[in-house]
Amino acid sequence: MLRGAEATFNQIIEKQKITPKELKTEIESHEEIFNHVFQMWSLQILYTLFLKEKGGFGELKKILSVNSRTLSDKLKMLQQHDFITRNVTAGPPLRVEYALTAKGRNTVLLALPLLYYSGSG
Repeated sequence: MLRGAEATFNQIIEKQKITPKELKTEIESHEEIFNHVFQMWSLQILYTLFLKEKGGFGELKKILSVNSRTLSDKLKMLQQHDFITRNVTAGPPLRVEYALTAKGRNTVLLALPLLYYSGSG
């Protein structure tokens, strides 16, 4: 199965005519984002929103069993990096819902095989 991924990777490199040095620079430019996404809770939040399509703060807190401060910090970080949107609906009661952006959805879809293959060693 990984041979297919390797072939796809090689086709992209060939088609884009990207050198190993350019690839290294491109990867390094995304390193901070990767570090944030693969921190504890970030992927869980993204996967939960992927499965539910949208969710409020309290709902996410309950599903993930995470404390409020951690969830708040992770949601802010994911929003700052354009993985999720935050939509506030005037009340009463005031309602805040989170949903994936296209970038967030694509990240989930790309991370699934990585997580699967890294755990099936």
